[in-house]
Amino acid sequence: MTNQTVGRTGEDLATAFLEAKGWDIVQRNWRCRLGEIDIVARAGRTLVFVEVKTRTSVRSGHPLEAIGYSKLQRLRRLAGAWLSEHRTWEPQIRIDAIGIVLGPGDPLITHVEAAQ
Repeated sequence: MTNQTVGRTGEDLATAFLEAKGWDIVQRNWRCRLGEIDIVARAGRTLVFVEVKTRTSVRSGHPLEAIGYSKLQRLRRLAGAWLSEHRTWEPQIRIDAIGIVLGPGDPLITHVEAAQ
C-alpha cells in the first residue's frame, strides 16, 4: 500500500466514523497555499477542522504523535484561511485530530477533540 493509498483510506475511515457520530461533512481535502485541511465537518453548532494521520502499524509510534506544536499552528492558520475564503463566521470552531492504525483486523481509530 502506498503512502497516498494509506492516507486516502484513513480519511475515508475518518469520514465514515464522523458521519456515524451524526456529524455533517462540509468539505474534504481543502487546499490553499498554506497546505491542506483533511476534513471540515459540523458537529452540532461547532465547525470542526479535522487532521487525520494514518499508519499501517505503530512501529514508528502512534499516528497522533506526528501532530506536534508546529502542525497545530499550521492547522490554526489553515482554519483561518478556510473561514476567510468561505466568508463565514462561526460561533464555535475547533481543531480535532484522528489517528488511525491499519493492520490485521479492524482499524484502530482514536479521536481527540479540541487537539489544540
